[in-house]
Amino acid sequence: MIVTLIVICEVGFWVLLAAGLAVRYLLRMPRTGLALLLCEPLLEVVLLVVTAIDLKNGADPSWKHGLAALYIGYTVGHGHRTVKWLDGHAAHRLAGGPPPVKPPRYGMARARHEGAVWLGSVLAAAVASGLLLLAVWYVGPDGETESLWGWITVAWRATGIHGLIALSYAIWPPKDPAAKRSAVPARDPEDVADLPVGGPRKDEEQV
Repeated sequence: MIVTLIVICEVGFWVLLAAGLAVRYLLRMPRTGLALLLCEPLLEVVLLVVTAIDLKNGADPSWKHGLAALYIGYTVGHGHRTVKWLDGHAAHRLAGGPPPVKPPRYGMARARHEGAVWLGSVLAAAVASGLLLLAVWYVGPDGETESLWGWITVAWRATGIHGLIALSYAIWPPKDPAAKRSAVPARDPEDVADLPVGGPRKDEEQV
């Protein structure tokens, strides 16, 4: 049941997102479209409540409950970024708005962007861990909670790997190939002919 609900929430997320953007820009009803977009967090609330009820009714904690917590955490950490990105593209293509600003690709600007995305992963792991710890407390010391603890480890291991990738952009920031092509190589001073300064010399004038 939990897995089915996760699939329903994922599909519902994209359905509400598409409907909200269509109503906002195609039908020119921004308030109604915004209301549809704001309904998306309700999907996560429903998933959280059903997961708690499932545990309350005596279900043993399993990978399904951990997956539900990770899904909610990911939505909290990265859902707003996805909605903002799609909203910018919808405004540009459907309402004649300016093109959305693309994330930087080179230099320390790219490193800062990757760091900001990683902070979203940190938030996602923190939210998922909080929900899993609540589940552990709810089940109690006599219940089977090993799988819940295991999902906390999974969440922070994934965040650590993402952090290493983001850190690599700060240590080795990618360089713009266009800047390399436009750079003019410096010439060897020995290959540059001496230029006369102040006019010809006196011995040259007498020749």
